[in-house]
Amino acid sequence: MLVALAMVIAIVAALLSARHEGDGSPQTRLDWVRAIAFWVFTIVVVFEMVAGGIWDLLGIEPVRVTSTRLGYPLYLLYILGIPKLLCAAALLAPRFARLKEWAYAGAFFNYTVAAASHLLAGSSGGMWIAPLAFAAFTMGSWALRPATRKSPGSIPTTTPMRAVTWYVPVLILAEMAVVALLTLPKGAPQ
Repeated sequence: MLVALAMVIAIVAALLSARHEGDGSPQTRLDWVRAIAFWVFTIVVVFEMVAGGIWDLLGIEPVRVTSTRLGYPLYLLYILGIPKLLCAAALLAPRFARLKEWAYAGAFFNYTVAAASHLLAGSSGGMWIAPLAFAAFTMGSWALRPATRKSPGSIPTTTPMRAVTWYVPVLILAEMAVVALLTLPKGAPQ
């Protein structure tokens, strides 16, 4: 419930602040559907990256057990934790289209490698289907991104942006970090 509420708040905040990025408000019903779908997919991926990064860095038991079961060394959690947090920040930040491309690629590789690891290690279906679903959400976010988030030259860098365009992503990341800490899983995974 807490995660769902946090995601709804983040999606609404992102939709409202995106108007100041340079695309303007969506005009038609299809524009609204596209904008909402983009932010739903993006917020889901960003929350998973924030939670996964924090849980990796904290080395919580479910993550340690899963990594050990897959045959990965536990220090890999520290290597992956920070890039996951950076990926989340890059996906939310305005501008930096080239950096976003790398973040999308990193997220996609993270999820597909996780799915392949579970599949090759003989994990149950649920363990490898979830990363594939996150990979699909990543691709959905990438495919639906607005023009200001696509090509490096889509908007001039001299165009002034309102402060809210930067504050909202920072607040969304902070909100997600708090929710990730409040919802830490307990015990070994099933």
